[in-house]
Amino acid sequence: MRLVWGQAAPDEVTARRVAITGLGIVSCCGLGKDAFWDGLCGPAPVGERRVVGFDPSQWFGPKEVRRVDRFGQLTVAAAAMALEDAGRVDVDPERAGVIMGTGAGGIETLETQFIVERDRGSDRVSPFLVPMMMLNAGAALVSMRTGWRGPCETVSTACATGTHAVGNAARLVASGRCEVMLAGGAEGAMIEPAVAALQNTTALSQTGISRPFDARRDGFLMAEGSAAVVLEDLERARARGARVYGEVTGAASTADAHHITIPAPGGSGAAACMELALADAGLVPDRIGHVNAHGTSTPLNDAAEAEAITKVFGPPGPPLTSIKGVTGHAMGAAGAIEAVSVALTIERGLIPPTAGYEIADPEIQLDVVTGSPRPWTPGPVLSNSFGFGGHNGCLVVAPVGD
Repeated sequence: MRLVWGQAAPDEVTARRVAITGLGIVSCCGLGKDAFWDGLCGPAPVGERRVVGFDPSQWFGPKEVRRVDRFGQLTVAAAAMALEDAGRVDVDPERAGVIMGTGAGGIETLETQFIVERDRGSDRVSPFLVPMMMLNAGAALVSMRTGWRGPCETVSTACATGTHAVGNAARLVASGRCEVMLAGGAEGAMIEPAVAALQNTTALSQTGISRPFDARRDGFLMAEGSAAVVLEDLERARARGARVYGEVTGAASTADAHHITIPAPGGSGAAACMELALADAGLVPDRIGHVNAHGTSTPLNDAAEAEAITKVFGPPGPPLTSIKGVTGHAMGAAGAIEAVSVALTIERGLIPPTAGYEIADPEIQLDVVTGSPRPWTPGPVLSNSFGFGGHNGCLVVAPVGD
């Protein structure tokens, strides 16, 4: 990753390499990395994309669990899984930090307490409402559990949140400010008003099927879930004998500055973000071996992303997949869930298929992986996330060489 943009300063510090050493995932298609991977490579679930079988009592006591919103519970679970997967991480707590994101935070608790206030009076509103609903609760809970006293921050950039969280955390490791970071995102916002609002914007699928890039796509399926990655200085990771899934070599963020929900014409902001991420990684487009697309399954967003990818890579571009055919769209958690998917795609030498894709859109000239997982020789992967408000985020993750 680059630390200086434009003309390099004479005393520019060489960026440290950023390894991914731990993965945590709570998804509608599986809890834990192995079940999650099996879910990505299998048939799409039927119906809504809620996380089934999640038991927060594994991480919270009976009193504490009632004081943490579902998004906070999901955040802590994914972070704990990632830390366990990373093995023993002995680190100076001043040199370790947390960046977790969410789109809606504790909206479930907020809805519940609105009802309490309406039906039972204001004196019955929970005193824990604010710490349960605040967007930074997830990051705060993780930092308190780890005891890490470095940066503890929250990102909220709609559907680009998870990607921005990982990219920002990687930059802190690359700069030398931190040796280890936990980064990711969580979303537990499947309350009736939120679902209805998205339904009324026509963003949700009327058929109940997520079909990224397919000619029949008609919207996304709202989902909940969480994911976290442990990011670590590569030399440090190697010294402690850690398993390294890959290396974050580039990250970028841009804004469309166009419309609150509609992407910029021709995907111009998305294309600029991809180009900046490649430049950050020191790569030309031909070096990218796979694109993990945002691919929400909405007509406008898939078309804009496809046009942007074609601008950057030319048709048909690298093999491409969108895992949202299986996972649905977990908004603030989506980019983090996809970062875990990318790390496993590299580790396992397979690109998961795009569930729901059957009929090619004649306006989209991309090499969409479909049907079954596609074997590949792992190389650098570009992962895209684009959110309401015109927020664009991209990551480049690559196998670790010498």
